[in-house]
Amino acid sequence: MIRYSNITAPLEYNDGWLRLWLSQKLRISVSDIKEITLIKKSVDARKKSDICFVLSVNISVKNETEVLRKNKSNKNVSYIKKEKYLLPKTATLSKRPVVVGFGPAGMFAALYLAQCGVKPIVLERGLDVDSRTKKVSEFWEKGVLDTECNVQFGEGGAGTFSDGKLNTGVNNPLSKIVFNEFVRHGAPAEILYEAKPHIGTDKLFETVKNIRKDIISMGGEVIFGAKYIDYKEKNGTISAVIYEKDGKEFVIDTDNLILATGHSARDVFYTLHNKGVLLTPKNFSVGVRIEHTQEELNKSMYGEYYNHPALPVADYKIAVHDNSGRGIYSFCMCPGGAVVASSSEEGTIVTNGMSMFRRDGKNANSAILVGITPEDFGSNPLDGIAFQEKIEKTAFLVAGKNYKAPCCKVKDFLAGTKTDLQGNVLPSYKPGVSLILPDEYLPSFVCDALKFAIPRFGEKISCFKNPDALLTGPETRSSSPVRIVRGDKLYIEGIKGLYPAGEGAGYAGGIVTAAMDGIKCAMAVIGR
Repeated sequence: MIRYSNITAPLEYNDGWLRLWLSQKLRISVSDIKEITLIKKSVDARKKSDICFVLSVNISVKNETEVLRKNKSNKNVSYIKKEKYLLPKTATLSKRPVVVGFGPAGMFAALYLAQCGVKPIVLERGLDVDSRTKKVSEFWEKGVLDTECNVQFGEGGAGTFSDGKLNTGVNNPLSKIVFNEFVRHGAPAEILYEAKPHIGTDKLFETVKNIRKDIISMGGEVIFGAKYIDYKEKNGTISAVIYEKDGKEFVIDTDNLILATGHSARDVFYTLHNKGVLLTPKNFSVGVRIEHTQEELNKSMYGEYYNHPALPVADYKIAVHDNSGRGIYSFCMCPGGAVVASSSEEGTIVTNGMSMFRRDGKNANSAILVGITPEDFGSNPLDGIAFQEKIEKTAFLVAGKNYKAPCCKVKDFLAGTKTDLQGNVLPSYKPGVSLILPDEYLPSFVCDALKFAIPRFGEKISCFKNPDALLTGPETRSSSPVRIVRGDKLYIEGIKGLYPAGEGAGYAGGIVTAAMDGIKCAMAVIGR
């Protein structure tokens, strides 16, 4: 198989154009090209007057050896071995492994274990995705929060109600497993080649259901409404897990427990800390969500091509450091999406961003986050949680104690004034917003950093200069403030068989890395 990289293609390119271009570059006839597989596609918008696609493809041709010989001086041409996706080999365990949490880490850990034939048992405190969607809708529409089933807890984890972004800077073979399994279970095939792949919340609903059904078909079990309570150990090894369902406690004997509970299961951190498990504080971030209209963002990024039908809706990634060296950056950018209520505890406001696969909503939103270090909140492992909680509870109080989120215009935040919320950007957050400045719920040093960064972002992306852009907050759950310390074999030192995994444990930073970490822990369980 031949790979041709760094192909500059016009926005109007099609298969015929690509075949002709490749035949000319490779010095072969069009008929010699048997098959073309797109493996990477990105937009190059550095020159607004000449926006194009950059492609990489795999090509099957006649006389491959001769074609490679003729093009050996072309640095964009290389030989690659065609790989066939294979499921893992079967394994044997004396007891069924248990996975706590059915977010990306737990889901992929359970899927791998099921494929190995060891019939995992999954405990998820939230509900299946269909029941969960009803609970979330009730919160968004009526302000009725279920603390056990919400945007944070339930089938698919917090990522299910996001944009399903699969961006990762990690170069690891396990990422191929994650992408292939997503597609195998119903995710759009283009995630295999898009430079900024995403699934979208609507597509994720079906994908996570299909993964669950596959796990069950291989002998696994998924128990919803099952809240992890504790574990038992014997002679330094896990011996059982205790969970609660419908007000009753149950015990499962096991010698392998993957704890993939996510960053919002704060009760788990407290339980582990009280049992003497080593936890350490880690860096995290807090801030707000900024909203522009998607059309305005498209114009900022694409210029006169802003409504070209071949271009995807625009997104961005931007960062700056203030004079003290503190980082301020965009995170979880959701084109054509909405700011969503993501609380999991009563009396708190938590925001996140969400987009459907088509990304066809009126607004674009992104978190604008300020880096937080243990020096900002204390050295106790749980002080970071307290820091987050204070912000979330303060936001709830100042915004009216009714789950409306604090929101203001950028111009008001920068000027320290309050005018109104009427402008060319309308808030998307449900169940509603109150006119409140970030200064009323975020620490002053965080607000100072945001006031430093936003005008500087406007120097790079013009829509950030819009005085009517909205700031809705707080965003506090971008990552875990705690790391559950584990050893080289991935289990907690002194407790063989207890594997903390994923973003909640402090070992991942998004859907793909969390899923990869879940697979790593599953491989460790079966000795790979």
